[in-house]
Parts: sequence; C-alpha cells; structure tokens
Amino acid sequence: MRMRRKKRLEERIAACGGLIISMERADRNYTVKDDNDMLDIDGLFGRQAPLTLEIGCGKGRFITELALSQPEINFIAVEKSANVVVDAAEKAQRLGLKNVRFLKGSAEYLDCYIPQGSAERIYLNFSCPFPKKSYAAHRLTHRNFLAIYEKLLSAGGDIRQKTDNAGLFEFSLQEFSQCGWGLRNVSLDLHNSQIDNNIMTEYEEKFSSQGLPIYYLEAYKRG
Repeated sequence: MRMRRKKRLEERIAACGGLIISMERADRNYTVKDDNDMLDIDGLFGRQAPLTLEIGCGKGRFITELALSQPEINFIAVEKSANVVVDAAEKAQRLGLKNVRFLKGSAEYLDCYIPQGSAERIYLNFSCPFPKKSYAAHRLTHRNFLAIYEKLLSAGGDIRQKTDNAGLFEFSLQEFSQCGWGLRNVSLDLHNSQIDNNIMTEYEEKFSSQGLPIYYLEAYKRG
C-alpha cells in the first residue's frame, strides 16, 4: 500500500535548509552534458573530506548516528521517498549535523550525480529484497547496481550490507562473487559474531528483538 503523502511536505523539505537534494532525472536515456550535472561534493559540505554513502537511509537513525560518531567523514544518504527522507533530514537538522546531506531519488541514477571514484564506502542496510525472480534486477545488489557502485568507489573502497532476508543475502553473495568482488567478514548472525562497531537501524532493532538473525558482508573492489 502506498504511503500517504505527509501534510506540509514541501514546506518541511524547504525548512531543512538545503540538506535534501533532489535527483530530477526520470530515466537513464540521456547523456550527461557537462560537469554541472555532477554534484560538487567539496562545495556541498564546504570542505574536503572522505565520502561515505548510504543507499536507502529510511528515517535516518543509522546515518545520523554514524555521522555523529565520525565527524571527519562526509556522508550522503540516498532515499527515493520524499515522505521518508524528510524525517531523516529533520533528524540531522535537530542534531546540528554539518557532515550529512540527503539525495532524494533512485540508486540507478547515482553515477549521474556522484563523481566517479569519490566514495570510500557504501552502506546497504535492509534493502527491499524483491523476492520475485522477475524483480531481481531491482535488488540493490544486482550486477547492474554493482557496476554503478564500482564507478562511485575509490580504489580500495568497499560495500557493507546488512539484511534480515536470507534469500537476498544468498543472491548478494552470488552477485558479488560472480562480478569479481572480494568478500570479507561474512556473517550469518551479525549480533553473535566478533564484528564490532555496529550501529543498528530501525529495522535491525525490530528484527533482532524478534530473535531473527542479521546477515552481514563486506565486499571490496579487487585490484
């Protein structure tokens, strides 16, 4: 069921003081004309710093806690729903965060906005599993998306994925492996592993409280 549009949505987005940037492209059938189509990352944050992306930030618990804990990093969180991203941006604004911005749009257009090789890390937290085989290309770890992420990541960059969905996790392992990515810190039960420094998302807290295992991996560019 489609989420009902929030009241005063445009007013609330405007009140976020430029934290939310809209990706306007409707499809990929176009050619980037010049560098003006790309975001000026340093200008966006007013400084030079390493960049981390979160794709599918939800209401922003993870990205805001991460930004608070790592003030030396710039963060861009991507979320296609205006109804959802406004909550995340308002949370960042209340916390006074200067090192996080939000992109409203779909991940398939990211290489049209984020300069090549500019991100050191990408987080994929509890992405929609799209369980039907016919929808496999919509999964954020499908090889089409991996090709985009490879463009965005700098040398030595990595992707960190968490999910509660075993089917999506198995699919992700296969896609990363078949597309030549290296894998490390693969866990079938993150909360009972030796992997530390975990910041929980809203979904993660809900699922783990129900006793469900959280699957985790880190994938990195080879070479």
